[in-house]
Amino acid sequence: MQTILCFGDSNTWGYDPIDGSRYDFATRWPGALQKNLGSDNYRIIEEGLNGRTTAHNEIERPIRSGLEILPVLLEAHRPLDWVIIMLGTNDLKTHFNSSAEQIAANVGLLCDGVL
Repeated sequence: MQTILCFGDSNTWGYDPIDGSRYDFATRWPGALQKNLGSDNYRIIEEGLNGRTTAHNEIERPIRSGLEILPVLLEAHRPLDWVIIMLGTNDLKTHFNSSAEQIAANVGLLCDGVL
């Protein structure tokens, strides 16, 4: 059995923009991944959080920095065979003032943390 950690933001969590609820597991992309890979050989772990960024926290929404929380999640869910990182969208909020290069560098740091 291979274990896959899906680490991301509201897209991973399954945020429904119509009413703010959460899509059911089968509709969320980690659920679709589970269905396509099958449950006999793969176990999918969802670690999505609305507002999560690569490296930023917000006063009103703490604990959103991927760089801060990923090491904890890697330890909590190990052993892991695969880690899928789906972050960067929330880094584009204007108050973070992040460039594409900064966001890409932060994603690189997240990848380095997995290795």
